Amino acid sequence: MRAFLVFLAAYVLSQFYRSFLAVIAPELALELSLDPQALGNLQAFWILGFVATQFPVGWALDTVGPRRTVSLQMLAAVIGAIVFATARDALQLNLAMLLIGAGCGSIYMGAIYLFGRVSARERFALLCSWLLGIGTAGNLLATSPLAWAAQSIGWRGAMFGMAAATTLSALSVFLLIRDPERIVSHGSRGLLSGIGDILKIRALWPLLPITGVSYAVVLAERGLWAGPYFAFVHGLEPVARGHALLVMAAAMSAGAMIYGPLDRIFHTRKWIVFTGALITALCFLVLGLFDLSLAAAIAVMGLLGAFGMTYGVLMAHGRSFVPDHLLGRGITLLNVLFIGGAGILQPVSGAIMKAMQGGDVASSYATLHLMFGGLVLAALAIYLFAKDSPPKG
Repeated sequence: MRAFLVFLAAYVLSQFYRSFLAVIAPELALELSLDPQALGNLQAFWILGFVATQFPVGWALDTVGPRRTVSLQMLAAVIGAIVFATARDALQLNLAMLLIGAGCGSIYMGAIYLFGRVSARERFALLCSWLLGIGTAGNLLATSPLAWAAQSIGWRGAMFGMAAATTLSALSVFLLIRDPERIVSHGSRGLLSGIGDILKIRALWPLLPITGVSYAVVLAERGLWAGPYFAFVHGLEPVARGHALLVMAAAMSAGAMIYGPLDRIFHTRKWIVFTGALITALCFLVLGLFDLSLAAAIAVMGLLGAFGMTYGVLMAHGRSFVPDHLLGRGITLLNVLFIGGAGILQPVSGAIMKAMQGGDVASSYATLHLMFGGLVLAALAIYLFAKDSPPKG
């Protein structure tokens, strides 16, 4: 329980950092003259920093352990938050987001590595989903509270506050987390050879496209485009926009927690993921095909957030095929796809929105949402060939 709470506090901060741009994006764009492509690049730099650390993090978790890996890496996020708070142009913001992403790169991985080593396998999806669900409170911080703070002390002051909170969290990980006993590997110990061993696991192959798409579209929507959508299509001011995003953030948190025990209740992982991702795709199609009222748009965004949080169950599905001595590298490979998919999607979506700039705003966002829905449906067609892995017991 102590480890869960320590990692939970850190993961709340990680969730904040991947979502806060949606609230302050219009003000940031105005103050620093950022176009849609530049905004898309900001989130992409966070993802680049995050993804670039994943394979080294996997190796470090398998060989060093989560205590030092997570706490030391979080210091990069502290520096990044300070750089963001003092940034004067897009280049400095990009550097800040790169550092913040790198600093967040081991938090969730360190937690689920520890769960995977010390907890029963049938509880893995529950722990992953509950950490994700409760930790998504960081999304809640990046809605109305951030909008209020930005109006009260400015977005720069808010980021200085986040730097202080991140420092305290890193210290708590270093002081309170205990590493599990190290496994003497009967397989490869090298970074690249270990990844190669994982990629040879054929059962993982049909999972890879949905892993790369399912969370990426939700992260792209919540982390970047939902805020401007409510601002430019529905005309919401910052605080009202924060309230609208709060609905989606709360739904994401609740959805992740509800997903937690479902694999044990229904004795399947594949069909839980399939159903949730299908409903997510349909929500995007509704946003793209229909001229929704503000209330309807908020409701659909809430459904999208709730059903889109299949992350924990899908991670458990993949983890079931990975041996313990490769666990760190296995979960980080999956996480590269989860977050890396967003890393590709963010700048691509930014380029698409920039190309449509000057046209009808509502039509531009409709096209974006149709693209997101289509990507999920295509990945689901491949996921149909995946082998199910029901939890034992």
